[in-house]
Amino acid sequence: MVGIVVKSTGSWYLVRDTATGTLHRCRLRGKFKQKGLKVSNPLAVGDQVEFTVEEQTEGAGVIHHIEPRRNYIIRRSVHKTEHSHIVAANLDQALLVVTLVSPATSFGFIDRFLVTAEAYSIPVTLIFNKADLHDDDLADYQQQIGKMYQRVGYPSLLTSAQSGVGVEEVDALLDSKTTLLSGHSGVGKSTLINVLVPDLDLKTAEISQFSDKGVHTTTYAEMLEVRPGTYLIDTPGIKELGLVDVQPGELAHFFPEMRALLNQCRYHNCRHVQEPGCAVIEAVEKGRIALPRYDSYLSMLHDEDNRH
Repeated sequence: MVGIVVKSTGSWYLVRDTATGTLHRCRLRGKFKQKGLKVSNPLAVGDQVEFTVEEQTEGAGVIHHIEPRRNYIIRRSVHKTEHSHIVAANLDQALLVVTLVSPATSFGFIDRFLVTAEAYSIPVTLIFNKADLHDDDLADYQQQIGKMYQRVGYPSLLTSAQSGVGVEEVDALLDSKTTLLSGHSGVGKSTLINVLVPDLDLKTAEISQFSDKGVHTTTYAEMLEVRPGTYLIDTPGIKELGLVDVQPGELAHFFPEMRALLNQCRYHNCRHVQEPGCAVIEAVEKGRIALPRYDSYLSMLHDEDNRH
């Protein structure tokens, strides 16, 4: 049987049968090694798998094959040093929920997420939430930031999960896609999800009966059905997002505004820091590349911590 992983407790996986929509509580058969990846979770929400239902336990099954992933979002593991954690796989797009106040999301965090998504060709839309808390100055600031990201290919929406502003636009973005919803803790993801998926309590109750008692963890994502053919992957709030598998020499390729200039630098191996004849530095000086984006690039290049 073929299915999609919709939730994980770390030892058990909830798999939705692709043909019937039936949910099965499954475990992995043996050890699965991800080729070339040191990951703390062999399976992620969104993974397509082959599984067999065990007759002696109604609804339970064994996963024996994982299909190759189309893409994924990955981060450094919180618990295991030198390991990574796959947040979700096989995505059509990602929505990054950010806030300018209560709490304020840093450019460093936003840009790390965008680089990670860019590395796997996952389109991202920025969702500026908590618009109800914006005064005139913050509203102007939000427009400036939105335009900065729009110029380099990242559209944005202004929302308020509390007042309902922008919720219809977000819902339209989700239609007929599998979407990852991510962001810092406290940015209002849960409130937004409850507005987008009003019968969430019913779905959560249906899913929770499959979970091991006492094995709930805050490090795993969950796929929610908004409507038939439209899926939203909710992730726990991310405190920080360390880059994984992006080499220093490749980093500029994942900034679209830098990528457009890479063949114009004097040196083919230019790091865009202080080299003469650097087209990227020249573009920063002339205002064609936004300074916050360039600062994020430098902090990632030097592996500095501006993720919070």
